[in-house]
Amino acid sequence: MKKIIAIMLICAMTIASLSACGSTEKGADDSGYRTVTDHLGIEVKVPKDVKRIAVTNIFPIPSVLCVFFNTSEKIVEMAPASMTAAKNSLLGKLYPNLLNVDTSAVDGDDVNIEELIKQQPDLVIYSASTPALGEKLRNAGLAAVALSVNKWDYDCIETLNHWLEVLKEIFPEEATDRCEKVKKYSEEALKLVNERVGNLSDEEKARVFVLFQYSDSSIVSSGRNFFGEWWATAAGAKNVAEELDKDNSVPVTLEQIYKWNPDTILITNFNKYYPEDLYNNTVGNYDWSQIDAVKNKRAFKMPLGMYRSYTPGIDTPVTLKWMAKTIYPSLFEDIDIIQETVDYYKEIFNVDLTADEARSIFEPSASAGVF
Repeated sequence: MKKIIAIMLICAMTIASLSACGSTEKGADDSGYRTVTDHLGIEVKVPKDVKRIAVTNIFPIPSVLCVFFNTSEKIVEMAPASMTAAKNSLLGKLYPNLLNVDTSAVDGDDVNIEELIKQQPDLVIYSASTPALGEKLRNAGLAAVALSVNKWDYDCIETLNHWLEVLKEIFPEEATDRCEKVKKYSEEALKLVNERVGNLSDEEKARVFVLFQYSDSSIVSSGRNFFGEWWATAAGAKNVAEELDKDNSVPVTLEQIYKWNPDTILITNFNKYYPEDLYNNTVGNYDWSQIDAVKNKRAFKMPLGMYRSYTPGIDTPVTLKWMAKTIYPSLFEDIDIIQETVDYYKEIFNVDLTADEARSIFEPSASAGVF
């Protein structure tokens, strides 16, 4: 009898243990919340059923969320800079309800907590570069999760992958194979480019200058600690401003650019200008005429797909192929970037783009660069 009772007790304990394992998700508890570790290493209790998301000062994230959910319905607040990009890109066309999202609570890194609370967000996403903002949000009783843009040395592919990993933790039920497809496509794009440019000597590498922001009073670029360095290196080129070690963007002078004498200039969508503005010296008193990239008409506006492609985002792998082909046309002459884009959107998003719609990504509106 004692043996029978002992066996029964062991069976009961085993069943209870298996039941507990089956009913408790990693990072979840029985109170309707799950615990997520963000990019600052902070453990944040987030509701299991997040219906309303506010995105503050990390501007590409609304576009990533739209693709992650394949809808914009959960987003209730975002920054004006995110909205400007959405209105002037495919994002607003594919997810038109996003254009109705409120933007009154966010002004750069400054967030009006009272206005934000009016949106009743279940989750607030902010930049890990502003930990004080996170503390302010948590003190207001908000579930605030930090995502980083520079934790992985401004590597756009690695950063995007880590953004998606956090989203998969928060929304495990929404983590379709779309995220894995983006990751795989990115890895394959990087491998393809590396295979073709990996053996270039330093003398053979293109000398690239990134025009991040531009006005009649300033020129802002990327030193070695910003996205421009990663893009140039990933495409097999040399960032001429790599000697500058300031984190994030860095002001430069035209005299410095003359000294570097780049043979290629990449113009981001964080300003409203185009190659013609350099060729014709239409901005301020700047004279670009003696720089090789301008002499040879080798200035290019970066694409604008779901967001401004200079940062990490859903379009990163297509942008990499575009950049490699733009810098080294003879090495990538077999790449039809328009068809690549059509195929990418169909495979990843199940969106049928026309050739003209795909082409519009590489002919962005100047309005996207107005802040």
